[in-house]
Amino acid sequence: MASVRFTVTPTKAEDLPGLSDTSPDISSRSTARVRFGSRESVNRSDPLSEASGGLTTSATAAGGGADTPDHSNTDGDGNSKISSVYINNTHGVDDDDFYDRNLALFEEEMDTRPKVSSLLNRLANYTNLTQGAKEHEEAESIGEKKKTGKSPQMGTFMGVYLPCLQNIFGVILFLRLTWVVGTAGVLQGLCIVFICCCCTMLTAISMSAIATNGVVPAGGSYFMISRSLGPEFGGAVGLCFYLGTTFAGAMYILGAIEILLMYIAPEAAIFKAKGLEGEGAAMLNNMRVYGSVCLLLMCLLVFVGVKYVNKLASIFLACVIVSIISIYIGALVSAFKPPHFPVCMLGNRTINGHDLEDNHCGKTILLQIKEPAEREDGNFTFANENSTVGPTVDSSHVPVLVEKTTSLWSRFCQNAELNASCDEYFMHNNFSNIEGIPGLASGIISENLWSSYLSKGDVLEKVSLNSSHVPHPASTQQPYVFADITTSFTLLVGIFFPSVTGIMAGSNRSGDLKDAQRSIPIGTILAILTTSIVYLTSVVLFGACIDGVVLRDKFGDSVKGNLVVGTLAWPTPWVIVVGSFFSTCGAGLQSLTGAPRLLQAIAKDNIIPFLRVFGHGKANGEPTWALLLTALIAELGILIASLDLVAPILTMFFLMCYLFVNLACALQTLLRTPNWRPRFSYYHWTLSFLGMTICLALMFISSWYYAIVAMVIAGMIYKYIEYHGAEKEWGDGIRGLSLSAARYALLRLEEGPPHTKNWRPQLLVLLKLDEDAHVKSPRLLTFASQLKAGKGLTIVGTVVSGNFLQSYGEALAAEQTLKHLMDKERVKGFCQCIVAQKPRDGISHMIQSSGLGGMKPNTVVMGWPHAWRQSEDPQSWKTFINTVRVTTAAHLALLVPKNISLFPSNSEPCTEGYIDVWWIVHDGGMLMLLPFLLRQHKVWRKCGMRIFTVAQMEDNSIQMKKDLATFLYHLRIEAEVEVVEMHDSDISAYTYERTLMMEQRSQMLRQMRLSKSDRDREGNPGSSSSENRPEAGGATRSQCVLLNQAQLVKDRNSMLRLTSIGSDDDDDTDGGERDRAMGGGGGSSSEHHRRVQMTWTKEKTSQYRAAHSGCSTPEGFRDMLSIRPDHSNVRRMHTAVKLNEVIVNKSHDARVVLLNMPGPPRNTEGDENYMEFLEVLTEGLERVLLVRGGGSEVITIYS
Repeated sequence: MASVRFTVTPTKAEDLPGLSDTSPDISSRSTARVRFGSRESVNRSDPLSEASGGLTTSATAAGGGADTPDHSNTDGDGNSKISSVYINNTHGVDDDDFYDRNLALFEEEMDTRPKVSSLLNRLANYTNLTQGAKEHEEAESIGEKKKTGKSPQMGTFMGVYLPCLQNIFGVILFLRLTWVVGTAGVLQGLCIVFICCCCTMLTAISMSAIATNGVVPAGGSYFMISRSLGPEFGGAVGLCFYLGTTFAGAMYILGAIEILLMYIAPEAAIFKAKGLEGEGAAMLNNMRVYGSVCLLLMCLLVFVGVKYVNKLASIFLACVIVSIISIYIGALVSAFKPPHFPVCMLGNRTINGHDLEDNHCGKTILLQIKEPAEREDGNFTFANENSTVGPTVDSSHVPVLVEKTTSLWSRFCQNAELNASCDEYFMHNNFSNIEGIPGLASGIISENLWSSYLSKGDVLEKVSLNSSHVPHPASTQQPYVFADITTSFTLLVGIFFPSVTGIMAGSNRSGDLKDAQRSIPIGTILAILTTSIVYLTSVVLFGACIDGVVLRDKFGDSVKGNLVVGTLAWPTPWVIVVGSFFSTCGAGLQSLTGAPRLLQAIAKDNIIPFLRVFGHGKANGEPTWALLLTALIAELGILIASLDLVAPILTMFFLMCYLFVNLACALQTLLRTPNWRPRFSYYHWTLSFLGMTICLALMFISSWYYAIVAMVIAGMIYKYIEYHGAEKEWGDGIRGLSLSAARYALLRLEEGPPHTKNWRPQLLVLLKLDEDAHVKSPRLLTFASQLKAGKGLTIVGTVVSGNFLQSYGEALAAEQTLKHLMDKERVKGFCQCIVAQKPRDGISHMIQSSGLGGMKPNTVVMGWPHAWRQSEDPQSWKTFINTVRVTTAAHLALLVPKNISLFPSNSEPCTEGYIDVWWIVHDGGMLMLLPFLLRQHKVWRKCGMRIFTVAQMEDNSIQMKKDLATFLYHLRIEAEVEVVEMHDSDISAYTYERTLMMEQRSQMLRQMRLSKSDRDREGNPGSSSSENRPEAGGATRSQCVLLNQAQLVKDRNSMLRLTSIGSDDDDDTDGGERDRAMGGGGGSSSEHHRRVQMTWTKEKTSQYRAAHSGCSTPEGFRDMLSIRPDHSNVRRMHTAVKLNEVIVNKSHDARVVLLNMPGPPRNTEGDENYMEFLEVLTEGLERVLLVRGGGSEVITIYS
């Protein structure tokens, strides 16, 4: 047994790693491309160059061990070819066609099913791409030259932990956390921090599960949400996350400007307050001006280059860490040596430190002055008002201690005199100094445990100090420290929450991580644990070290304008002031860097058409246009100018983003999608659901109106993407949820048949396509849309004749045609195209198999067969009758619109008129329900409804009318009621003649089909010569038959055209004659019912024989002249004629006539007669809807 061994010798070891000289696989090439999907293929044509090594074929005999000579050769292009004694290569097949002998069985499928080795090789070379530039699968295009980039090397600490720390710690910690603790108290402050940290921790767990479920390209949270919840949710939440990040940038800039103008350089303010009332407005205007300038400078820095921002990031992070460490050291030092920050109090009210111009916290001060010995009129004469106690005493002057008012006196009294009238509270209370920072060992935490919420304009008070409770409100002219806004628990939650955001920083850098699936969960959760511990301990430390009135003093007015958290810092408050300023600037730069990239990723995904322009940027990919939009939106936040008003806005957007991250994880877990296999295993759907609940609760707790606005914005974006956005299929969880919900609903529906109250027409619309794959009767779909009014199930089906293997492409084209028509007519439903050898079999299969479970069609809609009388091929009307029989057997209702081309389109509403119902037999109430459903549509809304029923001689027509009116009243249907009496009458000659004509026509067509088979035999070379023998007149038998046929058809048409008004045959050439014969299509009723004589009389036959003496009359025609009509056919024709007379008389002006459709005969031999009966029944009516119930009740009088 000989064996073949292929040896590949690569030039470089790294070209084909792990491939030894005994490897059986010669097709592992570094440039191979593997693509996935039906439209993608494997590139197998990359040649092995001559320089890359030779291909050697050696055969070893089992017994002799001798090698065969080398038969390998190379063509001029460098392509290796194989010529071996073991391979028949007579057809000159390239090596690429036989590139793996072991897989020859699968070689025809290699285009769509790549080899495992190629697939693994491709996956091993996977590189993270910037999300949004292209789909990460599509970017790996065939033949694309990949630049060998630097492999990502960032670990957990540098790549995830530190960026998350920098993004989470921010302006709120330094500017607002002390105020939150003082207002809410330590206990509620811990509660606020704990809730917010729980929210982010649960979100981080959900995010870790999503991030470790496969490779996450750069794009972070947007990529995770959009690929988990679909393009609609992804776009909506992605834009919310973008807006949140943009407003965060505005908030950080406002925080930086507040630090600058309040604590670093107050004299830099452009707008000065003339009075105390204008101080707030002047501050806001300063924030707007400086904020706008700062935003412009930051945007320019981002525009020039992100590399500078990234270089500064480490400096800013160092500032944050140093500031936090100084707070902890300061708290520990305060236990032994508290810093001296006295706070002036009047009674228990806090005095503004800026108003202590002479640094005296009191009403008066004692001044030592020199006074002359003489006195005049008992009045004092002050020698020097401002003199103080000195060491020397003049003997001529007696030193006296004199009481003088302080600067605070003039703020509470009308003047500086001791006898001036003063504020009542001022008179009854004394000034005192308290320590702003009592220290860790002071026990002040017992006072700070409880909340102290204030309204706008309230004075900060220390409850433990004694004061005379004078019911005298403080005036804003007085030098108290006032609350600038009304506070509540919910408001504090909204203001504090931005300080825990930023947990997505690690996932946003997933493209730079060495092992993203390991680093993201560990780094993010450790960062959240670190920041949570810092926040929780800070709340306790602030409450234990700082007095309550200082904590509630937002801007540090009581401690002479110092940053409150800075008063605790060691060694100096400037550590915190400078550190917080730089960290806030850095966070703002990070936001302005990240937000445009997020918008660019959304724009390049092309799910929101109007954002496409923001996908473009500079040549290096920098998002220039997105940065411009980000700057404009951030400017809106800066114009708000208040940190406390901007914070709740971005709280909403971040909470909504986190909510959907939790929802995505919970959905994927509950649905148990096969692709849901996260490496991070410490998650559970209950945790995600709890996180989602907390997010939703926090949204409404912090600001219910902002929450509603954010939801409305997200909802509008969702709907916009749904209706106008690009179609994307990302295997999202919402689609999985839809499948799961559909399965659940279908199983529930399967439990039993629907109740009569729940019955609605679930339509199967049968459409016919012409040779060019165009729908013959598109108005059928229009009618279906009017009947459905967008509700229930609609399946649009068609049958393609042929073999499925050969006609599969044709079936797909037909399906696309139906989908386009459904979109045009705005019909929501499904397409079904069946390939069958015979149309009738295909329709039967479709009726049997359409739908699923309880969502099966219960009503079939099909068109009337076009020009069935003129068609020599009986298959059209035979298919129609067969469909009627199949629907009856399947217990389905059947709707057949006749003259469908005359039905109104959706853009042609009927301004007036009636929908007439002719209720002849009861078959479930379909005739009552259909007009009601039609009138729900705008086309038929203004039409009235009339119901006619037929009374026989033995019926009491008056009682019938009353009963019918009562029935309609209970059905809650408004309609006019009329009972038509039909008296027994003898069968008229006209009826007899119509029946006779019908049977003659059937016989004639039968004879024509026999003649056709004769002609077929005549054309056969093996037929007898007697069949071809000419008659006496020189004509063959077949020619005589053709002449007879021609005359018969001509006379038949001349008669039948009088009775075929509104025929569905649009291609009729004699339409004008027909219309003239009928008086333009609408003539008088007598014109419709003219007596038509028999076509074939003996006189006419003799004339015909004389004219065609050369032909003998075929045997069938002699039989036809002796026909006598069948009695049952005469009776049926009589019913059709009489009913038609009555219907035309009453409903000739109706917009549409609904009529019971009689069933087909049990004997299939009378099928053609059945078609004739239906024609006679509907003659003279413009629009007719033939209705046949499915055998079950569809309408009920009960609620």
